[in-house]
Amino acid sequence: TGRPKGVMLSHNNIVSNTLGVSKRIMGSLVAGEDRTLSFLPMCHIYERTAIYVYFYNSLAIYYAESMDKIGENIKEVNPNMFTCVPRLLEKVYDKIVSKGYELPMLKRKLFFWAIDLGLKYDPNGNFSSWYHFKLKIARKLIFSKWQEALGGKLKFISSGAAALQPRLARVFWAAEIPVCEGYGLTETSPVITATAPYPDHVRIGAVGKLIDDVEVRIAEDGEILCKGPNIMMGYYKAPELTNEVIQDGWFHTGDIGVVEEEFLRITDRKKEMFKTSGGKYIAPQMMENKFKESIYIEQIMVVGEGKKFPSALIVPNFEALTEWQKSNGIAEGDPRSLVGHQEVIRLYQDEVSRFNEEFGNWEQIKKFELVETVWGIDTGELTPTLKLKRRVIKDKFKELIERIYMISN
Repeated sequence: TGRPKGVMLSHNNIVSNTLGVSKRIMGSLVAGEDRTLSFLPMCHIYERTAIYVYFYNSLAIYYAESMDKIGENIKEVNPNMFTCVPRLLEKVYDKIVSKGYELPMLKRKLFFWAIDLGLKYDPNGNFSSWYHFKLKIARKLIFSKWQEALGGKLKFISSGAAALQPRLARVFWAAEIPVCEGYGLTETSPVITATAPYPDHVRIGAVGKLIDDVEVRIAEDGEILCKGPNIMMGYYKAPELTNEVIQDGWFHTGDIGVVEEEFLRITDRKKEMFKTSGGKYIAPQMMENKFKESIYIEQIMVVGEGKKFPSALIVPNFEALTEWQKSNGIAEGDPRSLVGHQEVIRLYQDEVSRFNEEFGNWEQIKKFELVETVWGIDTGELTPTLKLKRRVIKDKFKELIERIYMISN
């Protein structure tokens, strides 16, 4: 995103946030008794403030040995809550689904029946007694195993740093594993909104209600503006940059959103939105979240600034692709070698076409290229909080992007 900026946060900034978050979440936790597991980077304010919330409320903190051992550590600690980013929940869900494909036929049908039920769930939904009866069976036979895999004592998971796919929120809530979204930035210490693990505090697709003493208003162009004791002192040795984002006491977040019945909903990142050559705005993050609902898509980045139409770079979910290989009689081997296979390309074209129906004609992905390497932190495509480094990815895959538009633009 460019040269890093130092964000100056005062003691009061962080304490105000600690108190506000505590008030929102502690109704479901027991001070002095409950356990937390910490594995996000503590050089980021998200986990740092979470740690202060744990300190303030006398919650036990266990630190994971490494990202690779989170699964083992969860079973050792049996945490009552932890913070995470959506990318991690996506990987957990994808791993669960890939295991489902390995089950014998009858159990496999039962497994995906339960998931289909979960994908329809809404904590505030008014469902029939028949649906609740089926969900009760699904929880007992299938979802109880999900709970066991996450330690068996989880009261909720706090998700932040990026947008959570609504389908993941639905299926985890159906499994009685509440995923509570929050929203904020380093410059806001970081929390602006948070969700408590109760149905009346949740709206699928929203990031919760404002915490105490924080104000939000939506600018004419849709940008979210914030004011409160959590707003930073400024950028370190960069008063001109500070003045760009703090005007009349309001911090300009750079995110686009709306407030609906007290719940804040983020629609995109202002800087990430782009125009096609036809002058139409594209909101890539919203589109990417929708396309990642496909079990065959691990990662995706929408491109096309200044072009006739939007396109995408797609990283396949290679575990799901392996199962697809087996069931379609395609010679087994490294699934990465299949990204150019006509049957595989047809599979992804079908997936893209299916999700394109959710968007207007100008937004639809017209072309895509499959990428045979998974994007990661170590390889430079993801930030430590697992967000896409768009500029890095564009540079790395410049030739693929050029190939997409070589004939068409």
